[in-house]
Amino acid sequence: MQISARADYALRALLTLAASDGGLVKGEALASAQDLPLRFLENILTDLRRSGLVTSRRGAEGGYRLCRPAEEISIAMVIRATDGPLASVRGRGPELATYDGAARHLQEVWIAVRVSLRRVLEHVTLAEVAAGRLPEVVRELVADPDAWKTR
Repeated sequence: MQISARADYALRALLTLAASDGGLVKGEALASAQDLPLRFLENILTDLRRSGLVTSRRGAEGGYRLCRPAEEISIAMVIRATDGPLASVRGRGPELATYDGAARHLQEVWIAVRVSLRRVLEHVTLAEVAAGRLPEVVRELVADPDAWKTR
């Protein structure tokens, strides 16, 4: 899985909002807190607003805040808001991929990959990441020494 800059920046900005006191936070402050390019972040925040993850108010007293508690926003929700489906094959859901011959079982592999992504990303919330209280499934996965090796 490749995490796009859009998803990474969106998550970093939303985690900053989750760690705030719930008040409005200016886009400039979000960009500065995470060392993100402001213009790119503003485009991402627009997508997050359209997706119902943040609300915004203009003006001197304006800024951004989460639309719902951080405990209700999963990492998967953010990735879907910025990038679309968690897993796709040639731009379509893996359930739509069809293969013949020796590759006929490849669809099952892609479905398993999607399930694995969901198992982690749909069950980790912004609140858990911001507080450093990751679910047991994540802690078990990162405790495996092989998890830290690049191949």
